[in-house]
Amino acid sequence: MTSLLTTDLGSIPLLGRGKVRDLYAVGDALLLVATDRISAFDHVLATGIAGKGKILTQISLFWFDLLKNIVPNHILTADVHEFPAVLRPYAAQLEGRSMLVKRAAMFPVECVARGYLAGSGWKEYQATSAVCRIQLPAGLLDGSRLPKPLFTPATKSQDGAHDENISFEATENVLGPADAAELRRLTLAIYSRASEHAESCGLILADTKFEFGRTAEGIILADEVLTPDSSRFWEGSAWKPGGPQPSFDKQFVRDYLESIHWNKQAPAPALPEDVVVRTQAKYLEAFRRLTGRDLTL
Repeated sequence: MTSLLTTDLGSIPLLGRGKVRDLYAVGDALLLVATDRISAFDHVLATGIAGKGKILTQISLFWFDLLKNIVPNHILTADVHEFPAVLRPYAAQLEGRSMLVKRAAMFPVECVARGYLAGSGWKEYQATSAVCRIQLPAGLLDGSRLPKPLFTPATKSQDGAHDENISFEATENVLGPADAAELRRLTLAIYSRASEHAESCGLILADTKFEFGRTAEGIILADEVLTPDSSRFWEGSAWKPGGPQPSFDKQFVRDYLESIHWNKQAPAPALPEDVVVRTQAKYLEAFRRLTGRDLTL
């Protein structure tokens, strides 16, 4: 199958294109379309991963349903047959990879939950023995389980650069104490529930990030949720602190780009077929493990 790298919905107003998703205005609602684009080191690559947008969307829908008793979400419908008539000519593009969602005033903070030390958290710990100014015990390793899950928020980057970890006090300054406390509570509650489910599937949810918004009804969970693009899922049986863990994400892509010594400047290179195939297989395996279902692309 071919990759869908850019959507074209004719006269439907395009609000923006992110690294993976295209966002359209459809009356009072928004249409979120997950393409097959893949990014690494803050650049969108020249090659897509066929079906990736469908996999991400279906994983998100699974989690939105599982978590709805903890927090409401932005989903109106993901069934193209229920979309407004103006979208029907584009059903082939939208099938399986799009969500019609509520508009919300989005909070300008990435809500990150960490149960294990990895990524930017590991780098910060090496330098300061803390993550987001939360002091941690000495002697932790790359991949170590934390004494308890942490809420480690980050600023949202608007220009494609890395998000920056910030303290809870800084989050209170941005959001106000009440909203900061509620987003921390929701983030850790969702992480706890999702970690339990992942563990039942033989997976470790090392860390993840959420986006929340506010509607007239209150705070909702939005964007994508608990996909391999926004979360680190590790193979539970292979977990061994002290280095990188076997994961269900785009690590094959990162490893390839490191191997060719790309300078991480635009233009981003294309990917060879074997890296594409192996990455697609990892995303599909994550879907099967988490949902217990197979996905036909």
